[in-house]
Amino acid sequence: MIAATLLTLAIVTQDQATLRAAPRDAAPQQAALWQGDALEIRGQRMDYLQVYDHRRERAGFVHISQVQTVSLKPADASELLSVVRFLRDRPGAEALGMAYTAAYLKAAPAEAIGAEPFDALGTMADRLARRASMKHAKAVSDVISAHMEVAASYGVTFKGYEREGAMQLCYNGEAFRRVLALPSDAEQRARAALSLTRHDCMRADMHPQDRLVHDQWRAEVLDKVSDTQFAQLPEISKNRLRLRRAGVHASLAFQQARRAELPTAAAQRSLAELAGVNKTELTDNDQQEYSDAAIRVGASRWAAETARPKLAKLTVLAEAGQAGETCVALFENKADGKPGKDAAAKRCTYGIVWTASASAHPNGQALALAVQPLDSWRELWVFRKTAGQWSIDVLPPSSSGPELGYIEFAGWARGTPNMLLVRETRIAGRIKRSFEVARMDTLTTEKQASQPGMLAAFGKGQDAAWKRQTVSLR
Repeated sequence: MIAATLLTLAIVTQDQATLRAAPRDAAPQQAALWQGDALEIRGQRMDYLQVYDHRRERAGFVHISQVQTVSLKPADASELLSVVRFLRDRPGAEALGMAYTAAYLKAAPAEAIGAEPFDALGTMADRLARRASMKHAKAVSDVISAHMEVAASYGVTFKGYEREGAMQLCYNGEAFRRVLALPSDAEQRARAALSLTRHDCMRADMHPQDRLVHDQWRAEVLDKVSDTQFAQLPEISKNRLRLRRAGVHASLAFQQARRAELPTAAAQRSLAELAGVNKTELTDNDQQEYSDAAIRVGASRWAAETARPKLAKLTVLAEAGQAGETCVALFENKADGKPGKDAAAKRCTYGIVWTASASAHPNGQALALAVQPLDSWRELWVFRKTAGQWSIDVLPPSSSGPELGYIEFAGWARGTPNMLLVRETRIAGRIKRSFEVARMDTLTTEKQASQPGMLAAFGKGQDAAWKRQTVSLR
C-alpha cells in the first residue's frame, strides 16, 4: 500500500522495466516491473530514481525514462483525470490507466469525484478481462497476467467462469456499481448496465431460486437507464441495451415459468426489445450479439402465448409428477371431442412444457410439442402413432451442446408425411440457422436450406401461427 503522506510517486510506463540494485545499467536486476506499477520515490541518483516498490516490498533504482512522476496534490488532480480520459479507450494500456485513475482518486477532493473515474476504471477492467479470455491471449499470457496482477494491486477483482471448456474471466463490476449509484450520464449508465448483466459472467450451476433473483436484478439494472436517458443514446448503444434486455427478459420468463409464476410480461418484453433493434446500425460484433439474443428469445418465446390450441382429434395434458417434474399425457379424443379414459402416451420432464405450442397433424396421427429444459435451449417432442402404437421422440436443436439453441415446429408438409422444422443454434461460437423438411417415419432431415423460400414444402405447408410468432424469420 502506498503511504498516504506521499505527494508524488512514479508510475511505470513500460512493460518489463528493470528495478536495479544500483543506479547503473550493469547493476543486478531486483525485479521486472510492468506498466501501472506505482513506486514510492525516495531520491535520485544521476538518471535513476531511487524507489521503493510496496507491492513487492523491495527497494531499488529505476531509470527515469521508464517511469512518469506524478503529483498527488489536489491542484494537479485535473491533469491526472485528463490522462485517464486518454488511456480509457486504449487497448493494452489498461493497467497504466488504472494507475492514473488510482492516483486521481487519491489526489482529488472527495466532493469533486464523480462517476467519470469509476466509469473509466470499469471500462478498462472489463476490457482487460475480455483480453485475458480471448483465444489468442496465450501468446501474450505473461503480459496479461502481469497486468492483471497490477490491477489487483489497486483493488480490481476478477472472477473466473468455465465456458465451453475454457476459462472466462470477468470483472466483478464494483466500479460500475458506483457509476449507477452516482449521478451519471446516459452513456456511462449504459456501459455500466451492459457490463454488469453479461450472460457469460454467471455461474452455470446457479440454484434456480438464485438464478431467478439474479435475472430480476439484471432486469432492474438495465432499467436504470431511464427512458429519457435511453433517448439520448446513439443508436449503437440503444441496440446493445435492447439486445441485452431481450436476452435477460427471455431468461427471466423461463425462470418465472419454472416457479409457476406468470411469465407472459417478461416474454412479451423480450420479443418487443428484439423487435426494436435497428438492424441497419448493428456493427460486425453486434451481429453476433443480435443472433445470440434472437436464439435466447426464440427459446422462450412460447412464454408470451396464453391461448391453448383447440385440437380436434387429440388432447394434451400436463400435470405435476415427482418433485420438480411435469408429466405430459396424450389422449385420443372420442367422437364427442372429449379425451379418452386412458393416455395413449406419457412422458415426464424437468423442463417447461409449453402446452400452447401443441400442434396436431390433421389426420390425428402425430403431434408436435415444445419443451424447454434450459433458459436458452428448447427441444421438440414428436408424438407419432405407428401400427396402432404411440411413441414419443425428443428432437434437440443440435447433437452438440447444450449451449444456445432451439428447434421448433413450422408446419405439416401438405400431401406428404413430412414435417417442417427450424433449428437455430450457437455451438462453439458459430451461429447456424436451418429450415428443414423431416420425414415422419424416421424423423431424419430430407431437405434443408438457409432460407424457407428455398424449400417448396415451406411455401405450401408452413403453419400460419408459426410464421406470425417465430423469431427465425427476423
